[in-house]
Amino acid sequence: MKINDTIKNNTPLPDAKAPAAGTRNADKAGPAVPASTDSVRLSSQGQAMAAAVGGSNAVFDSKKVERIKLAIADGQFNVNSEKVADGLLETVRDLLHSRKR
Repeated sequence: MKINDTIKNNTPLPDAKAPAAGTRNADKAGPAVPASTDSVRLSSQGQAMAAAVGGSNAVFDSKKVERIKLAIADGQFNVNSEKVADGLLETVRDLLHSRKR
């Protein structure tokens, strides 16, 4: 499967602060909005996930990844549909459980 990168071919959007060409009463657009800074705070769950994913104790088996890549390239990689389905159901259960809180 090939995915084309169409974003590179798009023209850039006009500057939101500059008035569009041909608009009337551009000077009556209203008061300028002061620049603000954005901030993000992670919940305790998010912090735990970030620590687990980005922590130095992350386990990465490069040999296993290479074996899987080769199996996919050779067309011999088998997907365990039951395991995938179980994982999807578990994710849905977790999502439904988190909504009830």
